[in-house]
Amino acid sequence: MFLSAKRVVRILIYFLVMLLILLYLALSAAADQHTLKRQQMVEQDIRGRGIRDPVVLGVMGRVPRHVFVDASYQDKAYGDHPLPIGEGQTISQPYVVALMTEALGLRPADRVLEIGTGSGYQAAVLAEIVKEVYTIEIRKPLADRAAKTLADLGYRNVKVKFGDGYFGWAEQAPYDAIIITAAANHIPPPLIDQLKERGRLIVPLGSTVYFQTLTLATKRKGELDVEQICPVAFVPMTGKMLER
Repeated sequence: MFLSAKRVVRILIYFLVMLLILLYLALSAAADQHTLKRQQMVEQDIRGRGIRDPVVLGVMGRVPRHVFVDASYQDKAYGDHPLPIGEGQTISQPYVVALMTEALGLRPADRVLEIGTGSGYQAAVLAEIVKEVYTIEIRKPLADRAAKTLADLGYRNVKVKFGDGYFGWAEQAPYDAIIITAAANHIPPPLIDQLKERGRLIVPLGSTVYFQTLTLATKRKGELDVEQICPVAFVPMTGKMLER
């Protein structure tokens, strides 16, 4: 049977439209699955374990954690456990991210320094709450990847720097809060200097090989008032930290 050129074009357009509809439905179904898993994560692993700050709960329910991990791990992105992100590093478990964020008592006008960008997930959570986030990563491939992911997601209030977080980011100091997302055996003096009076600093403090204590420090008259929160296990902070 001979088909006219117009009929062939109409058939091709029909199949193309159907293909686009099926693709849209498939992507929507995947997005719905991620949304459902994210809400389950919030209810079971975050609210269910004692996080009460409604702002933190809301943010944890919005930030797409699966985007910050490799495609091969996306089906596990909303489990309450760390996941590898390359370079020997991990993305922290959601509960710990929420716990550290809540402990800082962040306000909308705050400026926050993060040491250890990693995947960029914690920076995204912070960026949903505060005015400005400055984050430092010592591994360039991770810094570059995180910067791209954050930019692709539209986070314009996050600045990523490749460098050793031990020395902080003096040019942007002082900070209302500092969060260290790697194990440290002491709090780097430059970070204390860059923290505002009455500012808060949270860090996994202790052995960089085994376990640490999640520690919240508040700066008062130049000194740190320290509160221990709970045991944690983080990958070690590298660079200058390893020299002491």
